[in-house]
Amino acid sequence: MGTAGRLDRRAVLVGSLAGATAALAGCSSTSAVTSETDIAATRAATAGGSPSARPTTPATAFARLMDGNARWVSGNLQHPDRDPDRRQLVAQQQEPFGAILSCIDSRVPPELLFDTGLGDLYVMRTGGQAIDAVVTGSVEYGPMTSDTPLVVVLGHQRCGAVKAAYQSLRDGKPLPGNLQAIVRALRPSYERAVKEGGADPVETMARAQAKLTATALRSNDDLAPLVRKGSLAVVGAYYSLDTGKVEVLSGKPS
Repeated sequence: MGTAGRLDRRAVLVGSLAGATAALAGCSSTSAVTSETDIAATRAATAGGSPSARPTTPATAFARLMDGNARWVSGNLQHPDRDPDRRQLVAQQQEPFGAILSCIDSRVPPELLFDTGLGDLYVMRTGGQAIDAVVTGSVEYGPMTSDTPLVVVLGHQRCGAVKAAYQSLRDGKPLPGNLQAIVRALRPSYERAVKEGGADPVETMARAQAKLTATALRSNDDLAPLVRKGSLAVVGAYYSLDTGKVEVLSGKPS
């Protein structure tokens, strides 16, 4: 896809969303509307380091996430952006500073393990971070419509989806129903794990899946131009269930 095609696609998408938002706003009570001026004023008032000051570069967004994860590990949580004022602020408009593609695992909730709040993150969750066109489009949404500067693909320790896919591919036994779609999506990471070896091939595969998915997103037709100009970073990462710590595997912004 050429540059003009990408710009046209973004313009159409943003225009369509803006029209839909305006139509919805017209049906609501005007007293409930939070204007862009109000949002800007709130940000200005909290720009001195408050969690409400939105990061606008890949490096500052990454630092915000990792600072939050450090608080999660230590237990010194701030629980930012989780009060009625924040709810009202983002009710009519959102500008998350990060997009997280993580697993469906109940032990890996991105908003908690990065100590973030309402309106801070776009979150997509699939078994083993498996992606297809719909998931990829969902990841692209933030960077292409609201200049979200950071995408994180978050694998994790003891991933049940990765383990099931590994065993299915190793033994040649398909999983039932649509679970087999996850197996097919994770085949490249299985092949990478077999090639790399290691004491625990399932953990090797989980790490490989995060890195391969991040690489695929980083280099796709629509996100690659943003990465090249430095307005977007796509990070591959791995979460430890034992410690709560997020480890960066690839794509750390400088």
